[in-house]
Amino acid sequence: MFNYTNIKTQRSFFVALISISILLGCKVKKDSPSVEIISSAELQTLSQLEAIQLVDVRTPQEYEEGHIIDFINIDFLSEDFQTRIKQLDKTKPVIVYCRSGGRSSRCASQLIEKGFVKVYDLEGGISKWIMDGLPVEN
Repeated sequence: MFNYTNIKTQRSFFVALISISILLGCKVKKDSPSVEIISSAELQTLSQLEAIQLVDVRTPQEYEEGHIIDFINIDFLSEDFQTRIKQLDKTKPVIVYCRSGGRSSRCASQLIEKGFVKVYDLEGGISKWIMDGLPVEN
């Protein structure tokens, strides 16, 4: 006679073993750095810190049309982007923004991959900043 209980037990054991293997295999180091999305208000507070690096990743033309005060321009789409990013200090936090968040998101991810300790990305970019009624410099 066939024993269904034995098959159910084996199946449960197999499922548990696979689940444990997946969990252990996918374990991510908890202290690994990640990009933190910040609001306009948070940017205003963070940008006052002495050790923070402020980077506008839009094109020079966009930057000239108006940028957030004290941010430097490093064009994410330029050929010398990688060279210019290497000039930043990896041990100091960086805030990045673009027009609406696409380029700065990709830039922020690259900074994390390159070993920067803390990277912030302005939610909604300068478009949101302006919608919030905050100042820009020409």
